[in-house]
Amino acid sequence: MEKVLEPTASTQREEQILVRITGQDRPGLTASVMAILAKYDAQILDIGQADIHSTLSLGILIRMDEMHSGQVMKELLFKATELNVNIGFSPISDDEYEDWVGHQGKNRYILMVMGRQLEAKQIEAATRVIANQGLNIDSIIRLTGRKSIKNPTKHGRACIEFSLRGEPKDRQDMQRQFLKLSAEMEIDFSFQRDDMFRRMRRLICFDMDSTLIQTECIDELAERAGVGAEVRAITESAMRGEIDFKESFTRRVSLLKGLDVSVMQDIAEHLPITEGVDRLMTILKRCGYKIAILSGGFTYFGEYLQRKYGIDYVYANELEVDENGKLTGRYVGEIVDGHRKAELLKLIAQVEKVNLAQTIAVGDGANDLPMISEAGLGIAFHAKPRVVANAKQSITTIGLDGVLYFLGFKDSYLGDQGKL
Repeated sequence: MEKVLEPTASTQREEQILVRITGQDRPGLTASVMAILAKYDAQILDIGQADIHSTLSLGILIRMDEMHSGQVMKELLFKATELNVNIGFSPISDDEYEDWVGHQGKNRYILMVMGRQLEAKQIEAATRVIANQGLNIDSIIRLTGRKSIKNPTKHGRACIEFSLRGEPKDRQDMQRQFLKLSAEMEIDFSFQRDDMFRRMRRLICFDMDSTLIQTECIDELAERAGVGAEVRAITESAMRGEIDFKESFTRRVSLLKGLDVSVMQDIAEHLPITEGVDRLMTILKRCGYKIAILSGGFTYFGEYLQRKYGIDYVYANELEVDENGKLTGRYVGEIVDGHRKAELLKLIAQVEKVNLAQTIAVGDGANDLPMISEAGLGIAFHAKPRVVANAKQSITTIGLDGVLYFLGFKDSYLGDQGKL
């Protein structure tokens, strides 16, 4: 019997083949394919799989000797017929492969598109911006859970993550385009560099009024003191950045003179908590984040939230109270303004031995911009137009738990807490 000689190292030639499989997903499909490839010692150069509504799309880039490639494809075709899936093959030349490898060294970014619900026109608009910037989409992942059609939730949310490769042609123009789409189509965008810090955040600092709670505490106090309209006008002017925060704060506090301090407890117990806060705080604490409130509001309300959620740090303003339990119209100590918030973020990061790139700041007003700019991830939350325009990230369409998606969380990671 004639012996078949194996090819020697000098004569053996190898080639790359891209294997594409689509069809109804089922347990063991990938294992069956790999068993055939393993029998012929195929190298796996790349592999990727997606599953949409139980429909599989699997791609495998293999390298093997040419002598066995025909037999491998034949066996894979038989297996595909047996499994009732579609299979295709594409040869990849050495030059094509090396060109592909060279592109892997490019910068990588993550774009998140988020809203109450996402429609084709919104995805089309987002991907058009990506294409015009010369960025390539490597993968698309849904971060939010699948919604029920028969039993829709009150506060729906949808978030898709795009993994991008390349460098934007004009990042500022891209941000302007996303900002325009956000306003026109009721969606939010988060564009972040995909580096080691993106999933390693450790410290998160929140503004309190109009961020963690859906009110301004000073406005609530002013209503009780009968000066609501005057204080609201000053507050709104300060939030728009039209007047200095220290000046506005001093003027507003002076209008509270004579108010009985006992009203603060009633206000605290009826604070309107922002949508998503309970879920967000539960998950952040479970995952070991350090949490701080850095507020231009008042310590009494910050400490109430601290007890409620187990918050680690609270820095806010202290109202002076006279011997009769009345507010004097003055404050005690240094005002926590925008500059002080940025200082406190850096100080807490230093105390906790956290790299500044691992910090997050969330706020809505002009006095939050310094800490939003200083943090590794700064987020404007349901913020004034000036703040949104100056923050790299913003949330305007859903609750505060949208922050979790900016941190890379998926609802499927969160178990029952993901449904809070």
